[in-house]
Amino acid sequence: MSSTKEIYLDHAASTPTDPQVVEAMLPYFTEIYGNASGLHKQARASARAIDEARHKVADILGCSPKEIVFTACGSESDNIAIRGVAWAQRQAGKGHHLITTPVEHHAVDHTFNQLCDKFGFEQTVVPVDRYGVVNPADIAAAIRPETVLISVMYANNEVGSIQPIAEIGTLARERGIAFHTDAVQAAAYEPLNVDSLNVDLLAISGHKIYAPKGIGILYVRKNTPLLSPFTGGSHENNRRPGTENVPYIVGIARALELVQGHRSTENERQGALRDRLMSGILQTIPGSELTGHPTRRLANHASFVFAGCEADAILMRLDMAGIEAASGSACTTGMPEPSHVLTAMGIPHELALSALRLTVGRQTTEADIETVLNILPGVIEKVRQLNPAYEPAF
Repeated sequence: MSSTKEIYLDHAASTPTDPQVVEAMLPYFTEIYGNASGLHKQARASARAIDEARHKVADILGCSPKEIVFTACGSESDNIAIRGVAWAQRQAGKGHHLITTPVEHHAVDHTFNQLCDKFGFEQTVVPVDRYGVVNPADIAAAIRPETVLISVMYANNEVGSIQPIAEIGTLARERGIAFHTDAVQAAAYEPLNVDSLNVDLLAISGHKIYAPKGIGILYVRKNTPLLSPFTGGSHENNRRPGTENVPYIVGIARALELVQGHRSTENERQGALRDRLMSGILQTIPGSELTGHPTRRLANHASFVFAGCEADAILMRLDMAGIEAASGSACTTGMPEPSHVLTAMGIPHELALSALRLTVGRQTTEADIETVLNILPGVIEKVRQLNPAYEPAF
């Protein structure tokens, strides 16, 4: 049952670090190692490297380098943005109401929940449709005089659906409300110009774009009120104190250059692989259903549910066959409860427990996809045979 090579289809969880990114980083481990806050030659060299990286990122996002904050990950970027704006706006007497959706990454929804449970904020969670997409009109209807922040993710990590960010951003801007988006999944596949997106805050994670784990980016539009949740230093324009991780900052800037530079060609190539996965699975496996929007989805992202199956059983058998996949968010895989994303989309409890996410990447080949399409139908059949409660309806 095992394939002859390891087939990695979990790029939404993490990506391999690009060799060109590693090459760019290496000098900053052993040759240029100074603390960028110092005044000597080594320190100045590190500071220049950070400054160059900041300019590279700003060029891609279409913003000022001063609006770029380097963080430890996408989750930290989300936390700084959400807490920082909420606290600053309430302190300024602007209000205490927040708006989000039920399909956000836990870095967003758990932060919103804590702000409400522990700090006295209120939130409105705007529903999504069966594809996991929010209607901008519903966002508009949820706005109150005391609304200070709207947060809607750019693209969903579990089902790949892309949200109408620019339209929501227009609504927010017209009303003077700060708008944040988690762009962690979208950064390698979608445009990132912050003015076109109408966003005030945007989060990116390194290890989703072929940079190392442990580095992230937060864009904060000029004049956006933000009270940092951190203290201890003046780094990153007083937004994120701590000695800068120079090699990783250099790495994420190079990685962002590469993914955005090759975005058009990779979207076309990976999109074709994704489409082959989707059509092949839906055609050959009875009782399979696509989750997420059929067309408005990330180029590398295919996700499904299978009647009569449990995700863990599918994943174990795929892993034995040399195919590495996920049941949804890497942060929740293995949990016995169904995904909050699928639940919000109206997928029944038992069916949601069968979720399978297959996300392709740079190293994925047509042969890999054909191998998966040869193996997966047998895996699903075997899992169903072992389910005594399963009765096929097809």
